[in-house]
Amino acid sequence: MRVLGKLLGLGALLAMTPLVAQESAPQAGQAPAPVAAPANSGATGGHPLTEQDLSAWLDGMMPYALARGGIAGAVVTVVHGDQLLFERGYGYADVAAQKPVTPDGTLFRPGSVSKLFTWTAVMQLVEQGKIDLDADVNGYLDFEMPAFDGKPITMRQIMTHTAGFEESMRHLIGNDPDTVMALGDYVREGRTQRVFEPGTTPAYSNYATALAAYIVQRQSGMKFDDYVEQKIFAPLGMRHSSFRQPLPPALAPMMSKGYVLSTQKPKPFEIIYPAPAGSLSASGNDMAKFMIAHLNGGGPLLSPQTTAMMHDFQAPGIHGLNHMALGFYEQQVNGHRAIAHGGDTDFFHSYLWLFPDQKIGIFFSMNSQGTPGSSLAVRGQLFHQFADRYLPGPAPKGQVDEATAREHAAMMVGNYTNSRGAYRNFLSILDLIGQTTVGLDEDGGLLVPGVPSMADQPRHWKEVEPFVWVDTVTGERLAAEVKDGKVTRFSSDMFSPFMVLSRTPWQYNAAWLLPALLLALGIVAVTALAWPWAAIARRRYGATLALTGHARRAYRLSRGFAWLALGVMLGWMLLVTTMISDLNALGGALDWALYLLQFLTPIAFFGLFGLSLWYGWTVWTGGRKWGAKLWSVLLVLSAFLFLYVGLAYHLIGFGTRY
Repeated sequence: MRVLGKLLGLGALLAMTPLVAQESAPQAGQAPAPVAAPANSGATGGHPLTEQDLSAWLDGMMPYALARGGIAGAVVTVVHGDQLLFERGYGYADVAAQKPVTPDGTLFRPGSVSKLFTWTAVMQLVEQGKIDLDADVNGYLDFEMPAFDGKPITMRQIMTHTAGFEESMRHLIGNDPDTVMALGDYVREGRTQRVFEPGTTPAYSNYATALAAYIVQRQSGMKFDDYVEQKIFAPLGMRHSSFRQPLPPALAPMMSKGYVLSTQKPKPFEIIYPAPAGSLSASGNDMAKFMIAHLNGGGPLLSPQTTAMMHDFQAPGIHGLNHMALGFYEQQVNGHRAIAHGGDTDFFHSYLWLFPDQKIGIFFSMNSQGTPGSSLAVRGQLFHQFADRYLPGPAPKGQVDEATAREHAAMMVGNYTNSRGAYRNFLSILDLIGQTTVGLDEDGGLLVPGVPSMADQPRHWKEVEPFVWVDTVTGERLAAEVKDGKVTRFSSDMFSPFMVLSRTPWQYNAAWLLPALLLALGIVAVTALAWPWAAIARRRYGATLALTGHARRAYRLSRGFAWLALGVMLGWMLLVTTMISDLNALGGALDWALYLLQFLTPIAFFGLFGLSLWYGWTVWTGGRKWGAKLWSVLLVLSAFLFLYVGLAYHLIGFGTRY
């Protein structure tokens, strides 16, 4: 599951320098060697894709990668055609017990890779005529999903993350098994706002996946967990897999522990509330069976025609970049088309790639966050190196002339907002502090901080066609849409299938709004602190407050509300920080604090603005000095900015849907 707590970096898949050993990591006991692939792997050039070559490469890379990143354990499976080519566990499933990872005896949590099973279930019902990909989904629901500007949503839009939902964070992830929600309850209580016209904007949605699973449940007449077990796991012989939370007793002992770092204590089993979007627990061996089915015309799950429909569809998106297939991310690697899906819980990090033309699949999962950025770095390195080793391709061609390239890069400069995020609740404040600022380097080239390089340094982007750039190291593309001579949005291959970055409207642009808000905070803080400080000074020197009547009341009330407004701002900072740093807090435990802030915020912000106007009027009509007059104006402007931010980012409002 792609956890929204990572959004401030645009869900950035950070990469690291080539992995170097710091200490050796233990390698798990190995299963019997799988059968070797046929001599022709489907790749042109490069290394032969054999069990022996995979062993030599991965056994050299993985132990050092895990040790360097502080990752306890991992599993890798590779398939080719209808055969399991390679499977191996690395490191430990339980560090304290020295229990090694094994590909068929250790369960991992592949997070949002779970969605591929949900989408497969949907396509089974499409094949049976029980779901129409292009029909209004309200025909399958027992509650009403309101239209957006008169336009309903369809299953095709849900599967391509273009239904237009804003991100839903409430009831996302936790660790208390007693809080597991029935699927029907979740899709009603977790229903979130629609913020984009259906079919226009990729915006990743866990809620939409849960909604699709609820439709599967209703159209099949079976609970979703039962459906997946009987219609997907059983036909494939996936005996070590489950969506159930907590795990069934027979599987629980096989579950790998989850870690922040391999040197720390393990964390509790994670509860994924939108379960069909990320609750799967599965062995690497079982995931190989799923890949083999999809690489071979759907195997026993789908017909070849339905499988092709699922794999080959390309949803609308930015020209020149990867698109969504039906449920899979499209990926272009070394000139080869892959379909894939990544997944992250708090502690498990996974990826599944399929190369349909070559009939090659690879699944990888880790059981630790690791040191900052390391789990994502290992994952990224593994797949890029796999492609470079076994599926090499020609370097990107084409180039735009230098003058035009500089002009186009300059047109990109500005602040951008992620389509995957909150728009109509208080968590929209994350956009104010998390906008992506595109700039220029000293040579006039693009600087895009949301897409760092392998060494966490700015990439070198070369424009190969108008408004399409290629990273000269990895071949990854970045492209922009231009309307009326202005860049309106852009994305990169890394995340273009499921989210885009749109130019932030001026009224929300952090380039001016964030510094202005910080200045306003400073002015209100000085105003509040000066009140008791001046009182102490008057008492010490025996002076009296030279204000009477309305002027005295306006002075005292405006200072009192300055303290209240500062307290409210601090409260919002603490609440949002706590929610983002501990996703358990998103389950309702802090509703009391949210209600309190929602009650106090309009009082504080409207009150401060009104009282600062009153105080300013007494200053300007009372013959006060210019210093007091200037400060009264600054206080009014600061109070207005507090009020504006409160309204624009929904700090003023009521409700617990976020």
